[in-house]
Amino acid sequence: MVMRSYRSILALILAMVATVLVSCGSPTVKAPPSYSAEQIVQIQKLASTVEALRDKMPVLADKIQNQNWTDVGTYIHGPMGELRRNVSYLTRELLPQDQKAVSSSATDLFSSLQNIDVAATKGNYQVAVQNYQAAMKDFDDILQLLPKQRGSAVSR
Repeated sequence: MVMRSYRSILALILAMVATVLVSCGSPTVKAPPSYSAEQIVQIQKLASTVEALRDKMPVLADKIQNQNWTDVGTYIHGPMGELRRNVSYLTRELLPQDQKAVSSSATDLFSSLQNIDVAATKGNYQVAVQNYQAAMKDFDDILQLLPKQRGSAVSR
């Protein structure tokens, strides 16, 4: 009979130990990855090069408006030619979840520029204007998706 009471006490102690171990051993909530201050500075530096190219887009609009098709193609391959490289550098600095969205908008932007070039080759004003508007939207989408430093907090 004494043996039964020892077994009951031992079972109770083991149950309490198991409960404590299970409650203390739960996985901790992992914080989502975030940008360091240095990464934000680098991203903003690269973003400024992309923004500078966006600021040059009205020149392309004037060339399209005047239907100066040779200059349209030259401008896309000249001053806008470094856009792909700059966006690529910028995208590599982003966290994986942000890379996907920026890459998608960048692909759309490059497609719009390519379509403007094709429209210029064919002298198609309407297609050039439509793709110019799409390119401007894609530029804005890319720049809005980038993280920005506000005080000590990182936001989008």
